[in-house]
Amino acid sequence: MAISPVLIPSPFLGPAVWAPVASALRADFGVTAVVPAPPDPAPTSPAAVLAAIEKGLPDSDDLVLVPHSNAGLYVPAIVMTRPVRGAVFVDAVLPPARGDVPVAPARLRDMLRDHVGPDGTLPPWTRWWPEESVVRLFPDAETRARVEAEQARMPFEYLAARVDLPDGWDAVSAGYLSFGDTYADEREDARARGWPARRMLGDHLHMLRDPAGVAAGIMELATSFSRGSS
Repeated sequence: MAISPVLIPSPFLGPAVWAPVASALRADFGVTAVVPAPPDPAPTSPAAVLAAIEKGLPDSDDLVLVPHSNAGLYVPAIVMTRPVRGAVFVDAVLPPARGDVPVAPARLRDMLRDHVGPDGTLPPWTRWWPEESVVRLFPDAETRARVEAEQARMPFEYLAARVDLPDGWDAVSAGYLSFGDTYADEREDARARGWPARRMLGDHLHMLRDPAGVAAGIMELATSFSRGSS
């Protein structure tokens, strides 16, 4: 069954995190993936992030949304307004079935509060964490430079904004792929919803270290729920 993956990067990063997987999907599976461009300038609200993602969606009825990290927050709105075949959450936020959620949990906001600049913006994402944690995310210095060049300096207020979740959004066919256990709760939540879930050993940007393996994992999950809905 043909699918059109939409590889959605976190608003804090950019398309470079998904570029190697897009290449692997094309080379190994003959599948053309789309990577939406982030808002420019950096968004100040969830509505601006959602609008940028929607602008980058192709006109197709076989879309499979593949959000990474914070981009998982925007799947509910998209699946209710576009003909989406399914979603594969990749080490991503998995929103609840209804209600609303903050962009970032309180513990993360508290951690970052003292790092906000005079203009109210956050440092680039890779400066949120200790260097020893960041360096292992990247296979080489060149890849790190490409990713870091695309990082947005988001306003701190964005973290406290809330994202509304339309009732019934999680009736969509979906799967979950986690890297290690940082998102173990989300992986188990996916299983509890009856979605297929897989775990790969790796850190949060594992798609940069093993793009072929991540591409294969995405295709395995996407084809499993596509068969189930056919």
